[in-house]
Amino acid sequence: MTNYRRIKEPGGSYFFTANLASRRNNSLLVEHVDELREVIRKVKNAHPFSIDAIVILPDHLHCIWTMPAGDVDYAERWNLIKSGFSRRIPKGEYRSASRIKRGERGIWQRRFWEHRIRDEKDLRNHIDYIHWNPVKHDLVSRVLDWPHSSFHAYVSRGLLPLNWVGGEDTLEEVGE
Repeated sequence: MTNYRRIKEPGGSYFFTANLASRRNNSLLVEHVDELREVIRKVKNAHPFSIDAIVILPDHLHCIWTMPAGDVDYAERWNLIKSGFSRRIPKGEYRSASRIKRGERGIWQRRFWEHRIRDEKDLRNHIDYIHWNPVKHDLVSRVLDWPHSSFHAYVSRGLLPLNWVGGEDTLEEVGE
């Protein structure tokens, strides 16, 4: 397996994108959102990290995690989330010959994309991107209409207004 160079800062915050292997006409993540949430909870309990923002879309998800001080092993957490979710849902997806040979399901792309958050402005920009993503993908016309988003927690904590539309009306503070 290829060992990619990843920026690892103990206790750092990271923006992630994780995609399904097949993104065409696939709504697996929202169809099984409760299973995904339960797996994430279990992994968080066993391997703590905080979720600063998240959006679950039909075929991919975006999130920002802050790792505990002294810990950089987000790759293990993603492995546990992906494998745990895959075990909970019915089989039936297409599997390539290489996935069959490795005994893998065909649910997720093997890798994930990460970006280390550099500063407060970078954090705000990525939180805005996460919350705006359902509108960007034409899933809803208003951010508040997408149920699988941390946007609702930000509103309930008074960090964003219910009618937030991105840009000028950005976050004052961020925390879990």
